[in-house]
Amino acid sequence: MTWAAITGSISFEEFVASYLDYVHYELIDGELIDLEPTGLHEQVAGLINRKLNVAIDQLDLPWFIPMKCLIKPLGLNSAFRPDVVILDQNALSNEPLWSTEPVITLGNSVKLVVEVVSTNWQNDYARKVEDYEALGIGEYWIADYLGLGGKRYIGSSKQPVITIYQLVNGVYQGNQFRGTEQIISATFPNLNLTAQQIFAAGRI
Repeated sequence: MTWAAITGSISFEEFVASYLDYVHYELIDGELIDLEPTGLHEQVAGLINRKLNVAIDQLDLPWFIPMKCLIKPLGLNSAFRPDVVILDQNALSNEPLWSTEPVITLGNSVKLVVEVVSTNWQNDYARKVEDYEALGIGEYWIADYLGLGGKRYIGSSKQPVITIYQLVNGVYQGNQFRGTEQIISATFPNLNLTAQQIFAAGRI
């Protein structure tokens, strides 16, 4: 659901001041977007969060997954709220807003970002691919556990799929994983996780 008709256009500064603590909203081109997460969506995000936290701990890296965080893309009035984001603690001293607000503006502060697909799938597959790429975020996962994405992105079979984009020479290169295929992550090359494990988390 979009509340732009009620609120009018919102600036990034207004969004941070008024909606930072409302974790179900993000801002795209001045429009307030209701992310509408379901319980199943949260189960998938929770599993990915847990698996990645374990991987960080095993490697003893100075990285962490914040409880809430906004990513400000290069456009003026947008603020994305990813389902999972891994931050490099050593890079945060260069972030101009971090000491006062949980807002990331620099791509090199982010090691990996995950979006779990819901009804706003167009934003995950189109808009955010472009914006995360432009910001220089090295790895972007799209976890489409219900196969909601358009045929252009996931094929005509409309089956659940994990799409992982890696930044190569400034351009995202995508790979897709289905069924029992092992997830391949440049950030976590030893990650023991299959697409099916992620999809299974989205069931009761």
